[in-house]
Amino acid sequence: MDAGARRLASEVERRRTFAIISHPDAGKTTLTEKLLLFGGAVREAGAVRAQRAARYATSDWLELEKQRGISVSSSVMHFDWSPSDGRVGTLPTLRDGRVGTLPTLRDGRVGTLPTLRDGRVGTLPTLRYRVNILDTPGHRDFSEDTYRTLLAADSAVMLIDAAKGVEAQTRKLFEVCRLRHIPIFTFVNKMDRHGRDPLELMTEIEEVLKIDAIPLSWPIGAGSEFRGIYDRLGNRSLYFSGGKHGTTFVEQREVDGMPDSAPLRDALELLEGAGAKFAPLEVRAGRQTPMFFGSALTNYGVLPFLERFLELAPCPSARETAAGPIDPVRDEFSGFVFKIQANMDPDHRDRVAFLRVCSGRFERGADALLARTQKPVRLAHSSLLMGQGREEVDEAFPGDVVGLFDPGVFRIGDTLSTSGRIAFGGIPTFSPEHFRRVEVAKVERRKALAKGLDQLAQEGAVQIFGDPGSGTAAQILGVVGPLQFDVLVHRMKSEYGVELRLTPLPYKIARWVHGTYDPDVLRYSDAMRLVEDRDQRAVLLAESSWHVERALARHPEIQLSETSDPQLR
Repeated sequence: MDAGARRLASEVERRRTFAIISHPDAGKTTLTEKLLLFGGAVREAGAVRAQRAARYATSDWLELEKQRGISVSSSVMHFDWSPSDGRVGTLPTLRDGRVGTLPTLRDGRVGTLPTLRDGRVGTLPTLRYRVNILDTPGHRDFSEDTYRTLLAADSAVMLIDAAKGVEAQTRKLFEVCRLRHIPIFTFVNKMDRHGRDPLELMTEIEEVLKIDAIPLSWPIGAGSEFRGIYDRLGNRSLYFSGGKHGTTFVEQREVDGMPDSAPLRDALELLEGAGAKFAPLEVRAGRQTPMFFGSALTNYGVLPFLERFLELAPCPSARETAAGPIDPVRDEFSGFVFKIQANMDPDHRDRVAFLRVCSGRFERGADALLARTQKPVRLAHSSLLMGQGREEVDEAFPGDVVGLFDPGVFRIGDTLSTSGRIAFGGIPTFSPEHFRRVEVAKVERRKALAKGLDQLAQEGAVQIFGDPGSGTAAQILGVVGPLQFDVLVHRMKSEYGVELRLTPLPYKIARWVHGTYDPDVLRYSDAMRLVEDRDQRAVLLAESSWHVERALARHPEIQLSETSDPQLR
């Protein structure tokens, strides 16, 4: 293995790319801010709370997010992290979950500790992880953006409100992670408020989500009496204080062994005797979720969670393509676009494509081929993202998310690679459930309207339909959730200077039409409408599933799918 291959393998091993998922108001963005604080990416953490907050969350950079205190768009943050106590690296964890004795090489041979120039044997390197956080919207109306972002993650942190337990959106996002075989780590938040019993929460997770919950920490107290956590793996009690109401670091006092509390000892003994045993292999397989407790608002328990999570979370692994899996240590560069965002920089009104690097080494200025068009793309303007901020990057490795300047050539789901022969699976669009007509006659700035809707459609923020041959005269907008219309109207006004006027339509279902058929047979009912999407593909809009089923019963030659790609129906 040459020096370049060794470095690539080393960079892959230290990457941790994960998404944070939760029901709205569970504290997801607040936890993200605190991880950035402990990672040194921010000096003082912003939180989503009252309007008197001194600063806004790094991950919530859209103006509407600041006004409403909710996340409506996925964002990417990163930082390098080493243990705060200066510990040297631990012995490596092997891919089968066992702890190695010495560095294990990719060919299965056992490596040796480095030899210094004077002949002495070196020590293990200091731990230093590259952490990539994908913050996702919690509201169900933005689930499509969340789904696309989860495709770029290697693991997920599932946030649970200690008072509310497993909520509806949490269940949906958990199922997405399960379908994608993403290991899930659970953080029970808001322990500084009075909530449900930890054993009750553990049982609910197991019964509702059908996964073994393995507490690796346990709360010491709750509500106003929440003082710390017991670290089960380290057999130590950690007590917290200070923190300037959660905006800065907390003081941490460590005591060996369990706390001197009879109820807590009883709970821990019950876990030891009746609970499932922690097994890293079971976590990787999605059959166990390590469980942690803390308060993101006060920072209590956040740092111990970060330390354990980075030790246990997987590094980037092979990704499937039609031609077989692509190993991250493969020499050839490859990656895919999972998000496009316009107007991140209000001074330049540019557009950025979010590229997840999957294999090889990304180099700024290098050439790559776009699999969809087989046309070359120069990777000239590239940056690492930190919420709205950016910094130029010369190289990146599997697990990293790179922002590419997009002159209009990229689409969500595009694959870039050195050879152009790699193509990762497509990213489906969700079938919209809410529709409104654009009142074009009431809009003065027609060119700005067309530009704005086109760019937001390329982002995946809205889907545009129209009657065949009508052009932009009778545009219909479709979204998954109605709150997306509020975001659309706000962004059209703030970013494009257009007062968008929309009229609700009665349709609830959209189905893409395939096969050979007579279009007139789908125009017999006022409850249905045959339109085209932006790529001139036929789409059937209907007021209910009953109307769709009736049309299929009358005309079995018609084939319908929930996405534009019939293979992803």
